[in-house]
Amino acid sequence: MKPKLSDVAEEAGVSPTTVSRVINNHGYLSAATKQKVYDAMATLNYQPNSLARSLKGKKSHIIGLIFPGITNPFFAELIEKLEKQLFLQGYKVILCNSADDVAKERNYLQMLIANQVDGIITGAHNLGIEEYQDTNLPIVAFDRRYTDGMPTISSDNLQGGILATDTLYQAGAKSIYFMGNPNQKGNPTDRRLQGYQQRMAKLGLANHVFPIFFDETPKIKQVSIQQFLKKKQADGIICSDDLTAILVLQTARELHIKVPDDLKVIGYDGTEFIQTYFPELTTVVQPMDDIVMMLVESLIHRITKREDKLEESDFILPVSLYHGGTV
Repeated sequence: MKPKLSDVAEEAGVSPTTVSRVINNHGYLSAATKQKVYDAMATLNYQPNSLARSLKGKKSHIIGLIFPGITNPFFAELIEKLEKQLFLQGYKVILCNSADDVAKERNYLQMLIANQVDGIITGAHNLGIEEYQDTNLPIVAFDRRYTDGMPTISSDNLQGGILATDTLYQAGAKSIYFMGNPNQKGNPTDRRLQGYQQRMAKLGLANHVFPIFFDETPKIKQVSIQQFLKKKQADGIICSDDLTAILVLQTARELHIKVPDDLKVIGYDGTEFIQTYFPELTTVVQPMDDIVMMLVESLIHRITKREDKLEESDFILPVSLYHGGTV
């Protein structure tokens, strides 16, 4: 089997980023480190990617996109709009589907680095990947905090949680549950839950979190939701995403729970797809076009003016409410 860059890194006892820097003569590295990499290449008979080397010092006009998948309407729409906008700017894209697999995301990231893409836009859900910190590539993140100094674009998740809570409360709900991931990892999306908790405390109401996780299958989610709804503990539910909200509506219909009379439901994301095919769902809308514009503009700025110091690393865009018929 033909050796890969990662094989050289393992043989030399260094990171794949270091191997890439040695191959491309990029950045300062000690003579000892370089020799270890050269020795490993000789041992494995590794031949560097000649195309990548020929691109050294030049632009490839290729951008890597790393996202957890395209089955979720939000990511599908976001990726499609990013590709269109980047193409208008003269860039083509390589799409990397990282799922919830750290090793897979690490391999994709190493591949993008080795092949000298001009930059990366990432919105994957895996954290703790050291290559994000080691690479000199321009990278812009969506809704995740990967490392200090990396620009992060997100919608106002805190205000989104507050807006959803106020909407349910003003419609008469008092036993309001948040349905989503209860684990706080320091990501911008955590602030949806924080907004809900803050507003519930201000209203003098107890907050309740029913755990539903992004990587669970729809069937597993639906079983959990069914068990929850049978207990009839909630008269209002804030879902962390629209697909979960749709499962709640489907399950409520099966259990003959009337929405919005007996149960009020609000989703989160508000894509064009959801508003077109599920117009009855009330949902918090993320400003998709603005998010795309900021991601692309921030990345191109980092590519063309890499010497500029970033004055701000977080960009937070306002959300709005789409009024359906579930509240």
